[in-house]
Amino acid sequence: MSLKITKKHNRHLNNPFPSKPKSLPFKHGTLFLNSQTTLPPHQIFPIGNDFELIWRSENGACVSISHKSNPTRSIWSTVPGRSFISTAMAETEVEESRGSFIIKDKNVQFICNHQTIEEIKVLKSQTEFEFESGFLEFQSESPVLLITGRVFGMKKNKKPLLQKWESVEKDVCSYVNYFILFDQKNSNQIGFQVKLGKPNFVNVKLSPKIYRGHFRKLTRPRRIRIRLCGRRRHQVVTDSSNEEENVAMKEKNGLGFGFFNRICVTYSSERNERFFGFGEQFSHMDFKGRKVPIFVQEQGIGRGDQPITFAANLVSYRAGGDWSTTYAPSPFYMTSKMRSLYLEGYDYSVFDLTHDDSVQIHIHGDSVEGRILYGNSPSELIEQFTESIGRPPVLPDWIISGAIVGMQGGTNSVKNVWEELVAYDVPISAFWLQDWVGERKTVIGSQLWWNWEVDETRYQGWKELIRDLSVRHIKVMTYCNPCLAPVDARRNLFEEAKKLDILVKDKNGEAYMVPNTAFDVGMLDLTHPHTATWFKKILHEMVDDGVRGWMADFGEGLPVDACIYSGEDPISAHNRYPELWAQINREFTEEWKSKLIGKEKEDPSESLVFFMRSGFRNSPKWAMLFWEGDQMVSWQANDGIKSAVVGLLSSGLCGYAFNHSDIGGYCGVNLPFFKYRRDEELLLRWMELNAFTTIFRTHEGNKPSVNSQFYSNQKTLTHFARFAKVYKAWKFYRVQLVKEASEKGLPVCRHLFLHYPNDDHVHSLTYEQFLVGEEILVVPTLDKHRKNVKAYFPVGESCVWKHIWTGDLYDIKGSEALIEAPIGYPAIFVKDGSVVGENFLRNLREFSIL
Repeated sequence: MSLKITKKHNRHLNNPFPSKPKSLPFKHGTLFLNSQTTLPPHQIFPIGNDFELIWRSENGACVSISHKSNPTRSIWSTVPGRSFISTAMAETEVEESRGSFIIKDKNVQFICNHQTIEEIKVLKSQTEFEFESGFLEFQSESPVLLITGRVFGMKKNKKPLLQKWESVEKDVCSYVNYFILFDQKNSNQIGFQVKLGKPNFVNVKLSPKIYRGHFRKLTRPRRIRIRLCGRRRHQVVTDSSNEEENVAMKEKNGLGFGFFNRICVTYSSERNERFFGFGEQFSHMDFKGRKVPIFVQEQGIGRGDQPITFAANLVSYRAGGDWSTTYAPSPFYMTSKMRSLYLEGYDYSVFDLTHDDSVQIHIHGDSVEGRILYGNSPSELIEQFTESIGRPPVLPDWIISGAIVGMQGGTNSVKNVWEELVAYDVPISAFWLQDWVGERKTVIGSQLWWNWEVDETRYQGWKELIRDLSVRHIKVMTYCNPCLAPVDARRNLFEEAKKLDILVKDKNGEAYMVPNTAFDVGMLDLTHPHTATWFKKILHEMVDDGVRGWMADFGEGLPVDACIYSGEDPISAHNRYPELWAQINREFTEEWKSKLIGKEKEDPSESLVFFMRSGFRNSPKWAMLFWEGDQMVSWQANDGIKSAVVGLLSSGLCGYAFNHSDIGGYCGVNLPFFKYRRDEELLLRWMELNAFTTIFRTHEGNKPSVNSQFYSNQKTLTHFARFAKVYKAWKFYRVQLVKEASEKGLPVCRHLFLHYPNDDHVHSLTYEQFLVGEEILVVPTLDKHRKNVKAYFPVGESCVWKHIWTGDLYDIKGSEALIEAPIGYPAIFVKDGSVVGENFLRNLREFSIL
């Protein structure tokens, strides 16, 4: 079929209510049992050594998978009588503008949503089976389960009335063979693969002989190796144009039709089952009843909050985003019923959770791989998931010891603010100087020169500044991203990369100039074998000056019509790009550390740290630290301070153990009749919130001059000093949690579901409150002029919660209490009598906070 790409980068007036993603319709199909099968009415099949699949044909056939340690509990099952594999042909339409994307399925045809099961059998290790015109080989240490059959579509206006193949055979218009392999990956995970064969289109009645037989072998049978440890597909399907171009890449058979390029996997759910996860999500925690697209992109400006979303969409196409747009999605979830699944690979997918009794995953491709997890608690499921995708390293002690001060303006500005912070006795870990490369003024505010070397005019005595701060045990952090902008002066990294041929290309083989914010940039081709080496030299020069950390920004904007060195499908490469970006940065930190000698090598203060916003499923393996991107400087739910809490907690369930937001938010608007400015109260409340996240870091925002800043006046400085000390007071516990995250993948900040999964009220919580580890309960104040909050004390272990400011005790489980929370005294609780709680309170007293 085809890919249609519509570029809308330069539209100056747009529909403020853009269309939503459109995926295949959710269609229920029927499951048939071929009359030739020898399957009994009920049978149990082993999957590896620890799992089993139960087959039942009564009341509509179905299969169910369970762990042998608990055989009565299903961790994945099909809906009785319904097909669980379906397919179709469709065109892909993508609308793109400055890192914002919408993907639609168009011209959907040949929907094959009915299914037969012909055979279920156990295959021993190192065996093969025949499929289509060849043999498929595989190797596994334990038995693998194979299901084969066909999915088919009916002629128009024909519906199956009976679950008997003979009753519908004459009305089949298209069909395709499929197989499903289930194999045990470890004691708590099953891998699954679904693969389609070649399409068949039928204009005459199919005979039983044709249906049951194999394709006629025109050539010698070939052998195809099945990889049970993952896959990586390469498929070039796109091209580009300035405005709109339709690119058709067709694999035609004798009838002139294309191949099946959509797979849907359908399985059972329950009406009251809650779905959590899907990466870093900013609007919702529970996704039951929604369609969740999994595609990396800009989160948007407003994301449904009004009037900002309306205005953003009007002046820049789809710039407002919506509830589903995110920098860091993940095709992973866990449910309140302790079911969990994730997809491997990087194909675009949509999780359709709109039906009470079932889930349907739509995948763009002709095959899919994934894993089904077994665990008895959310913490077990996170541990199982991160065991496969990877976990972050332990953060260096220096970055979790005090405030990370976000500053701009040059050497003198930094020194002046430093003096003020010293006067207020603020514990400082680092100065983060994002404008180290120099600053340009654009229509959206103050932006940087994307050329990754220091601007010594702005930062005179750069190395001396770094040394002066280092003497006081304060680090310097900077900024970079995988894009390069042409510059007139100094070293031109864009031209260097262009000459080395390591930039992403357009259809004409030229450097693809990607519209991004207010100017065009070239993007590094991270699949090119020379890119990593070249960029690591840039980082090395930065670190040689004394820099010990940086923001590794962007990574979510690879155009889907780009031509990249690997030749892979750009839509899949788009989702993989942020992982490659993180990998390059992570490899550099480890290579640099390994080359140190003597005392420097053992000195933890010499460890490097980078933090990033974009990501995909495996990003926790590579990235050391995350931040949540560009929230609005507002109190709103979808893109303000509340969304920062939701993003923190949702990502934590998906392996993003270390995450935080900009104190005060980032995006401001200062137009004559349309203003979003960071007011003082919002800044103070955001300080209180972030004092209980992994990192306590400020940001001046995109419009520093109109925002309230931590250094604005005595009140903001005093409050900043107070909560930097609150942050420092629980450092001893933060160190424990960081170590636990590196060992088990558990986040520092946790939704209450993680530890109280049996409390139904907890399931409905979003931004209202969260846990730090298991010992601290945070109920932030997230509404303007609010002086009290409702705290909920969950049903679970027998503990008494102690209010840190008043000492009041709360021991009624499953109850709410109205808590006074004036500015400076947010509602924070610790477990009464716990070692963590007592140490935290003692430190607060030592810092004169209590």
